[in-house]
Order: sequence, then structure tokens, then C-alpha cells
Amino acid sequence: MNWQNIVEQIEIATGSPFQLANAQPLAGGDINSAYCLQGQNRSYFIKLNRPETSAMFAAEAEGLIELAKSKTVRVPAPVVHRSTEQHAYLVLEFIEFGSGGKTSQSLLGQQLALLHQQHQPFYGWRCDNNIGSTPQPNNRSDDWLEFWRIHRLQHQLHLAATKGYRGHLQTSGEQLCHRLAGFFDGYRPHPSLLHGDLWGGNAATDRHGNPVVFDPACYYGDREADLAMTELFGGFSPDFNAAYRETYPLDQGFAVRKKLYNLYHILNHLNLFGSGYLRQAEAMISGLLSEIR
Repeated sequence: MNWQNIVEQIEIATGSPFQLANAQPLAGGDINSAYCLQGQNRSYFIKLNRPETSAMFAAEAEGLIELAKSKTVRVPAPVVHRSTEQHAYLVLEFIEFGSGGKTSQSLLGQQLALLHQQHQPFYGWRCDNNIGSTPQPNNRSDDWLEFWRIHRLQHQLHLAATKGYRGHLQTSGEQLCHRLAGFFDGYRPHPSLLHGDLWGGNAATDRHGNPVVFDPACYYGDREADLAMTELFGGFSPDFNAAYRETYPLDQGFAVRKKLYNLYHILNHLNLFGSGYLRQAEAMISGLLSEIR
């Protein structure tokens, strides 16, 4: 790998010289290759992918900027993103992670609650982005149910159909899509700024114990969608949940709606990783339909 082009772009973006000492590959990513570019006085985190993924990195950088503007929870600052004939890349601030505890989890809960109090007048966002490597449309809407139906559930169901997942998944999924109002009786969410992909692997603490979130899939929507995902794959403690609810109490209907919001991610996993998620998706849809009176 010839790092010279990236080093030059870092120097242009920062206005400071950067002498590369070492490029250390990092593990943990399913979608991108990741490296730490180490210099004498500073380091940068680099994501690499195919040239055609440059729009994905541009949207991720926009999401990090949007989160940073909220002045709530720390995110890695984007430095520069470009594409060459060989790669698209995103350069980020390198944050040295440390170990967190109860205090860090509580602080993350408080900060996420403050993030969710950043509102705008409509649902969606100024650009589309990705949830994992799946395109995520963020078309502006004044109707949350319409947004969730069309741009989240039906979008994933359509992708599933193109991959051969038809039959019961599609018929029951469409039935659910047309009965969403049954989950929102007396509840109209504010369009809150969401991280959008908030599972345990996308949150950490820096070496001072301050929470950090990264790999966002930002848009403005129901804050319950972020909270639901924190419960889907684990990684967030009771201290996190208690601090969030103390700062920004939840509607009692969250207990059911979180299943609706997590269905989106299970459908996405079906589309990304295959049929091992089919039965779980079908069972979630059946359970949600049974909740509607």
C-alpha cells in the first residue's frame, strides 16, 4: 500500500506536516479495512474500501460532523475523505480507547439523552447514507409512520425479495407495514438526531473514561429507534439505561415499539449475512402483528 497520497491529503486538510512512521492494520471491521497511521506526534485512523464506496464515506463524515455539532457525546473528528483509482478512504482523528465503568456508562446515557433532544422540523436527513453496507434512504418526510414504512421496513423487505426471500416474510411484512398506526396511538415522536447504528460495537470510552461513539448512520427520527438497538446486541449496562431515562423519560409504549424498530436491523442482517436471520425476522413480524388490537 502506497500511503503517500493519503499523507498529502492529510497535510492539506490539517495545514500541518505529517511524517508517516508506521501503518498498523487494525482488526474488527466487517466492511472496511482499517489502519492506524502513526507519526511522531499524532496518529490517524483510516478506513479503506473500493473506489465506488466514496459516497458512503462522505455520508459518514457528514454524520460525524452533525453529531459533533450537538456538543453532547464525543465522536472522532473527520479529517478528509477522497477516492483514488484503487481505494476510497476516510481519515479520522485517532482516539486511544481505555476502559470504562459505571460512571462512563451513566455518562453515555446522559449524553445520548441530550443528543436526542436535538430536533428538527422533519424526519429524515439531508443525504442518504448506509446501515452497515446497505444503502439507507433518508428522504425528508413530515409523517414518521410513512417514513418508517417506506424508507425503513419496505426498503429492507424489497431488498430481501431481490435476494430471494419471498413468501411469508413478504406477505406478513406488508401486513405489518400497513398496520403501523396500531403502535402509535397517542404517541407522536419528535424528529430527534439519531446515531442510527448504536450497538455496543460502535461505542467505547477514551483513555480518560469519556464516552465515544462512531460509525454513525445518522438521521432525524424517533429516539426510541436508537434506544431499541442498544438492547438488541447488548453492550449497554443498567447504569446507561437508568441515566438515560432520568435525563429524558421514555413513553410506556417503548416496550412494544422497540421490537418494531429492531426488526429493521434484523431485516438488514438478513440482507447482509443471509438466511440465518430469516426465522427471527418472521417471528418478530408475527409477534408484532399479535400486539395490534
